[in-house]
Amino acid sequence: MIQKRIKVDENKIKTAIQAGIPLTVTTYTLPQEMLVYIEDVLKIFLREVNQEQMFEGLSYCLKELVNNAKKANTKRIYFSQKHLDITDKAQYDEGMKNFKTDTLNNIRYYMDLQRKAGLYVKVSLQTRNKKIKIEIRNKSELAVFEYKRIHDKITRAQQYESVEEGMTQLLDDSEGAGLGLVIMILILRKIGMTEENFQVLSENGETLTRLILPFGQKFNQDVSALSKDFVEIVKGLPEFPENIAKINKLISDPKSKMSDIALQISSDVSLTAELLKLVNSAAFSLSSPCHSISDAVKIVGLRGIRNLLFSIGSIQNLMSKSDNKRMWDHSYKVAYYAYNLARNFAGGDRICIEDSYVCGLLHDMGKIVFEAAHPDILEKIKVMCDQRNVSTSLFESMVAGVNHGDVGAMIAEKWNFPPVIVSVIRYHHDPDSAPEEFRKVTSLIYLADMFVKYGDELVEYEQINPNVLSLFNITKKEQFEGISDRLKKAFYKD
Repeated sequence: MIQKRIKVDENKIKTAIQAGIPLTVTTYTLPQEMLVYIEDVLKIFLREVNQEQMFEGLSYCLKELVNNAKKANTKRIYFSQKHLDITDKAQYDEGMKNFKTDTLNNIRYYMDLQRKAGLYVKVSLQTRNKKIKIEIRNKSELAVFEYKRIHDKITRAQQYESVEEGMTQLLDDSEGAGLGLVIMILILRKIGMTEENFQVLSENGETLTRLILPFGQKFNQDVSALSKDFVEIVKGLPEFPENIAKINKLISDPKSKMSDIALQISSDVSLTAELLKLVNSAAFSLSSPCHSISDAVKIVGLRGIRNLLFSIGSIQNLMSKSDNKRMWDHSYKVAYYAYNLARNFAGGDRICIEDSYVCGLLHDMGKIVFEAAHPDILEKIKVMCDQRNVSTSLFESMVAGVNHGDVGAMIAEKWNFPPVIVSVIRYHHDPDSAPEEFRKVTSLIYLADMFVKYGDELVEYEQINPNVLSLFNITKKEQFEGISDRLKKAFYKD
């Protein structure tokens, strides 16, 4: 009988990597096809972050941990059926005498009970800050003595220098106790993980095993080298439009009069048209159309006008070079969502509201630059990769936007954007790492981006940063879905 293979959605994996959000697989009975699926997801995930060298070791470790999680769930069902208290050491020892034989002889029965009881195993993969985080959760808490035994095995693994030594010593042991876990720890150490980055804990009715592995040394060296090359490429990008730079200078000058600023803007017919178009767009929901720059300045404020000028300038510099309508549509939608979220969830924070639209519009600047890059520039980067012996896959993943936050921030700095915009561009996928003063607006843009991606069925509610949801008092999936529906309907209506 040919085993059915579950199809992997590579687009969702790429989206999760680019957004720095967890990629989650949930199972209740862990059939063989699900193990194969998890392995396929891991392989594509590691390929997309250029860490294929970890696959063999991580594949073994993931199988070991997932099987252990499933076994722990099965134990809870078995002990319940036998009316034994799994938290009592004596009853635990009694139950374990026949656990393996009884469950293997009637595995379908126990798996069916496991599913009905909702005892899941969740595997989560995430990449952020050049590290891979893997979590395995199962719906059953460890007993104290189980927890102690696991940590005894971890301690035992530390006395061995290599996998080979560990296997030799443990196979010579009459019990062969803890072979799988000890070998797993040694494999993880071999691919860069330290004991400090291996955690086993119980929380909220779950057992959680967490692995954190740094990217390989060669990857970090290659990214560092290419980043320096990108800096040179960024220096070659055109300067921010002179007329906009001049107006921004006026806005920044405390001696400037509102009338002088409005007059300077009005002297540029094209800029005036674009600015009024933005002010009158659905995002700002004006009760009546705005027809003059003087009125626009009064309505939006100097900070808002400055932000809109940055938006227009960026579009003028980049949009003519990029034919990617889908990407610009995404940016406009995030800007719209961000502004409306700010008005509803940050009503007392005028600065956050004023910054929300431009930050939403420009958050993906790094991606847009890659899309807009002239073929000659891309060819130069390929040549640099060859000269530095950097893999083509690393280049392709950078072009796909894996590190677009850093690239976009470099460009924003070159164009002398305000620190808040630079920060949002750099940290919009990792708001927890943003500077404290910009964390709220960065979290807002992250949330707007997640709402758009959720509406496009690219992410699930469970993948969204819980710290951000908490910041904006979103506590339930139903609440999130309601906001998502309202934003989506309002956007397409306007």
